[in-house]
Amino acid sequence: MKIGIDARLYFQTGVGTYLRNFLSNLQRVSPPNFLFYIYILKKDSDRIIFTNKNFIKRETTAYWHTFKEQWDFLKLLYRDNLDLIHFTYFSYPAFYQKKFIATVHDLTPLLFKTGKAATNNLLLYQIKYLGYKFVLSRQIKNAVILITPSLTVKKQLKKIFGEKINGKTEVIYEGVDENLIKTKENKSLRLRFKKSFFLYVGNFYPHKNVKRLLMAFSGINDDNKQLILTGPRDYFSEKTEELVNKLKLGKKIIFYYHPSFADLVFFYKNAQALIHPSFSEGFGLPLIEAAFFGCPIIASDIPVFKEVLANQFLSFNPYDVEDIRKKINLFLSRKIKFDYNFVLKKYSFLEMTKETLKIYQQQLKK
Repeated sequence: MKIGIDARLYFQTGVGTYLRNFLSNLQRVSPPNFLFYIYILKKDSDRIIFTNKNFIKRETTAYWHTFKEQWDFLKLLYRDNLDLIHFTYFSYPAFYQKKFIATVHDLTPLLFKTGKAATNNLLLYQIKYLGYKFVLSRQIKNAVILITPSLTVKKQLKKIFGEKINGKTEVIYEGVDENLIKTKENKSLRLRFKKSFFLYVGNFYPHKNVKRLLMAFSGINDDNKQLILTGPRDYFSEKTEELVNKLKLGKKIIFYYHPSFADLVFFYKNAQALIHPSFSEGFGLPLIEAAFFGCPIIASDIPVFKEVLANQFLSFNPYDVEDIRKKINLFLSRKIKFDYNFVLKKYSFLEMTKETLKIYQQQLKK
């Protein structure tokens, strides 16, 4: 049986973490009668190694969100004549007519259409947004099974696309990145970060709400407390740096771009707390990573975080700068502790892989 997996985002953040862990585990647990066609970008091919002989790399130059995806990638898929394909991201060849399942990681672009994420003019942003809606709607309609990383995303799908979505949507939780679990901390960073610090892990897109976090932290009257922002260096991080300079927070806010796994382990193990002010998430990988390392969490009072962490975090209203500041000060005054023993039991990429494999097997019997 020939199963395709769209892994073009293998080296990206977020979806990339999902893909790397999924494919690593799938090589270990997949049955011998399955042949997997793994679709990757040609430029990444030399860096991706599969040890399972049933994993075949299929190279493409068709990036996501492009016309080449809609034509060249589509032709490649039809030429391979797959029994089933798993699209792991919303961007896919929208006129693909054969059987497929899709993972819907989140609906943030649909729920938070502000235009603030535009790096070009608003007209181009609007065109891209309409394209996103069309492609996503096609995927939701035509997939035989939808996988979401949380019940929250499933409920959002049902609310937007109707009750019929409920019957074909499966919730499968994700896990802690196995590379983090295996990696030792970069202890040399202790020489660089001598003050006690809070931590933010993620990108700097507008829905991540880093702006309000900075405004809140500017009112923490303790020069010995710093906030370290880790993530990718891009257009949005540059805008965030401009805000830091405007607020004159250069001594309190530290940017640390493209951290290694060893760097992240150090930050999680040594931070006073992870602060996550996002308006919207599909799951929240940094939260369970922090929990795995015993790092306390201060985060937005949004449904998905309550689902993932129950009551084991200090919550705030992400739209209220004063409430964010108040909760940080409350944490500092009380040194609140949480119980994260449930994290490894409840969240596992290995178990996620096994559950996804069951869906493949069920669909190939039909």
